[in-house]
Amino acid sequence: MNTYTLEEVQDKLIEKIGTLERDLFENELKMDLIGKAIKQTRQERNLTQEELGKLIGVQKAQISRIENNTNKMLH
Repeated sequence: MNTYTLEEVQDKLIEKIGTLERDLFENELKMDLIGKAIKQTRQERNLTQEELGKLIGVQKAQISRIENNTNKMLH
């Protein structure tokens, strides 16, 4: 049975570092993590999306898009 390093598996499944495909994947992953962190923090502070939006000067819809990463790029 062959064994592979994590880097080899990542290169095979999501392309090599520096490629457009890998950059898009990593960016989407970061946006997912940021969205989850914002949602968790907002909920810990018992804020609605609308309340958070007012505090930082954006619409509720923008908070929702960030938390749910609905700006995902279509591949």
